[in-house]
Amino acid sequence: MHVQEWLDTVPAAAVYAVVGLVIGLESLGIPLPGEIILVSAALLSSQHAGIDPVILGVCASAGAVIGDSLGYAIGRKGGRPLLAWLGRKFPRHFGEGHIATAERSFQKWGMWAVFFGRFVALLRIFAGPLAGVLRMPYWKFLIANVLGGIVWAGGTTAVIYYVGIVAESWLKRFSWLGLVAAVLIGLASMLVLKRKAKAAAPGQAPAAEPETVPATD
Repeated sequence: MHVQEWLDTVPAAAVYAVVGLVIGLESLGIPLPGEIILVSAALLSSQHAGIDPVILGVCASAGAVIGDSLGYAIGRKGGRPLLAWLGRKFPRHFGEGHIATAERSFQKWGMWAVFFGRFVALLRIFAGPLAGVLRMPYWKFLIANVLGGIVWAGGTTAVIYYVGIVAESWLKRFSWLGLVAAVLIGLASMLVLKRKAKAAAPGQAPAAEPETVPATD
């Protein structure tokens, strides 16, 4: 079942909880489709009066910030052995190449890697645990974590929500335009057929040409 269709079958409170939980677990370091869940829920909120986009954005932001913070604490305590264990358990997401790429980003950009990593699927999973493993000062991590979580989660919710509203409005407008066009095409077709039928009606012989009288000498 499609994610949005499944979310549409559960109460609004459950939607908020699922979004916050999935994003939190993804930020913790577990490879889950947090962005897909958030986009689907935000699009659903534009079509479903029972889902408040503001509450949805707050829950998503809270999940992102809390999950990243827990990931930082686990990474700081587990260190390099934790990354090696994750690499064995999730080789597609925590392989040596992925870890090396993320580590280079952290070494080059520092706390900005945490902030902008929120917008990149690979770094979104790595940000918290890797920042802890690399012993980034917690105050730097916290600032980047909070700002990145709010901008990413809140911004994504707002953008998708308004895109959904605009798209629905355009679809309604196009449906009316389509109806008007169908009526006009139908009327034009009827008039053309009527004229052709009238022209080909029986009993209407073509007018006789005037007889030519030969000239006399």
